[in-house]
Amino acid sequence: MRNLQQNEINQLLNQGCEAESWEKIYVSERFDPSCVQHVFFSGEIVLGAFEREFVLAGGVRRKAGIYHASLHNVTVGDDCRIVDVSGYIANYSIGANTLIENVGTICVDGETSFGNGVKVSVLSETGGREVAIYDTLSSHIGYMLTLYRHRPEFIDRLNALIAEYVSGRTSTRGHIGDGCVIRSSQLITNVHIGAAARIEGASRLANGSINSCCEAPVHIGVGVICEDFIISSGTHVTDGTMLTRCFVGQACHFGHGYSASDSLFFCNCQGENGEACAIFAGPFTVTHHKSTLLIAGMYSFMNAGSGSNQSNHMYKLGPIHQGILERGSKTASDSYILWPARVGAFSLVMGRHVTNSDTTNLPFSYLIEKNNGTFLSPGINLRSVGTIRDARKWPKRDERTDTKLFDHINYNLLSPFTIQKMMKGLELLGNLRYSSGELSDVYSYHSTKITNSSLRRGIDLYQVAINKFLGNSLISRLEKKCPGDEPISTETLISALRPDTPVGSGEWVDMAGLIAPKSEILSLMRRVEEGRLSSLAEIEDELQVMADNYYDYEWTWAFQHLQEFYNINPSKMTPRQAADIIAVWKEAVVRLDQMVCDDAKKEFNLASRTGFGADGDKVQKDMDFENVRGDFESNSFVNEVLDHIRRKSELGDRFMSRLV
Repeated sequence: MRNLQQNEINQLLNQGCEAESWEKIYVSERFDPSCVQHVFFSGEIVLGAFEREFVLAGGVRRKAGIYHASLHNVTVGDDCRIVDVSGYIANYSIGANTLIENVGTICVDGETSFGNGVKVSVLSETGGREVAIYDTLSSHIGYMLTLYRHRPEFIDRLNALIAEYVSGRTSTRGHIGDGCVIRSSQLITNVHIGAAARIEGASRLANGSINSCCEAPVHIGVGVICEDFIISSGTHVTDGTMLTRCFVGQACHFGHGYSASDSLFFCNCQGENGEACAIFAGPFTVTHHKSTLLIAGMYSFMNAGSGSNQSNHMYKLGPIHQGILERGSKTASDSYILWPARVGAFSLVMGRHVTNSDTTNLPFSYLIEKNNGTFLSPGINLRSVGTIRDARKWPKRDERTDTKLFDHINYNLLSPFTIQKMMKGLELLGNLRYSSGELSDVYSYHSTKITNSSLRRGIDLYQVAINKFLGNSLISRLEKKCPGDEPISTETLISALRPDTPVGSGEWVDMAGLIAPKSEILSLMRRVEEGRLSSLAEIEDELQVMADNYYDYEWTWAFQHLQEFYNINPSKMTPRQAADIIAVWKEAVVRLDQMVCDDAKKEFNLASRTGFGADGDKVQKDMDFENVRGDFESNSFVNEVLDHIRRKSELGDRFMSRLV
């Protein structure tokens, strides 16, 4: 870079430019003063070369340069276009090829950490579970910071590591990355803006980071107001969204006036129209409806119906209660839950529930309001086509394109996490039937009621699901360790089934997307407490190891429970016994898939055709329905399920033939 030459200063003066000190302006060797007009400079200024031409929407072409602006302590990269700044730009480094036009003020005012270190009062509005957010916060570290307050040494040490990171991000100068577009936005204060970000029509952005990148740009749209925030790569925040003290993970979408405060949203969340307060929204938490309020709750893979609401006040000591909807839960329209409560994984909540129930050990259930009470149907969601469809759509809807992914997501519907709960559910349902009698019409459990038929059906469905999971783990192990078509001897079988690691036995947890043995989580915490993990990056590396080794850990857990469930010692298992387990597995797979097909068939019955062919007879109604929805036999999902039955049946038959 070089100082301006006197002839360049004269040209700039003739073009309406002013400067507090021309000596503090440094320019590229290729600097062309004709590209800078009506600009006021103050402080230290660095200007690149302005040679490219921007092609705007509609084919409009505009030359790079700076026109009608005020700059204070600013570095402008090559080939930028800055035009019509009604206020000023202060204390920023602006990357190359960036377009800034028709904006108010963009400035860094004093020392800032750009949203890093902001404390979010998640789950408890009155405090006690504050999470200090930072650029690379994962859902798993957020989970531990939020829920493991019974380990104060771990929390203190982790917060100290976060504070070290925040200190490294603290500066009096901001950054706008290469290839950004910032237009028609009013006030941007103390905001870090990553490469390729598009900020168009934002009302106010204050104290935050927009961690955009070329692989996963961020879009901030019209009317957006964000304060004390971090927005991760690939995210879209548009149409009047308001976020205050929020972390937004990768590839999230917010729009249509959504508002949230003191909340954590992790990857692939979606929020429209409604509002959130003090929530922990794990991956794929979705809410689309104007009348929906999520408050003081923990969710993941969750879909909130229209008018869904929770209450945490009790009008006594204030908003101190919290609740958990475990992964995959749904709330129907106009559902209500009085916190505290906990809903088991992949459950559906319908109606109003005020009895503070806990169904964590009864996953895949319906909670239905009836006669002002909560009736529970254990396991019934296992046969729901909606549950299977959800499990298959989530991987396809992962929109993260960044080269670095923060959240490790396990999409498995059946895992040690859910199966361990079903095993506990089998035990408690059996105990209920024993203690209250097999002929009881209704059983009571944790402020819920279970009818006799629901209890018997729940036992049956849990047994089928456990058979499916354990058999699937066994046959997956054999596929891995015994490839080919030759017979499997007793010695080969016992060797193949021997676990590769002792890790995995015992309890498992779902850490907002990452399913892992609890022993590994506790081990990680101990190493943090002892200072053996001394950086956030090291902790994330350990979480990555857990994600990478999931199937090895899963087999250790399944190996442990084969004897418990089938009374067969896997260390001494014979080929005949293995074949018997696979036969049970095959029957379970076919039966569950057939239940799903039967449930899907309901979508094509006469009742579903109501409203079709509105002005015609039955023939026209049927034709209208089939042209819009198709027919059962040609439905792609149904055919996929039927193909799954065929493939799994063939797989089971192949291994059974090798084991006898």
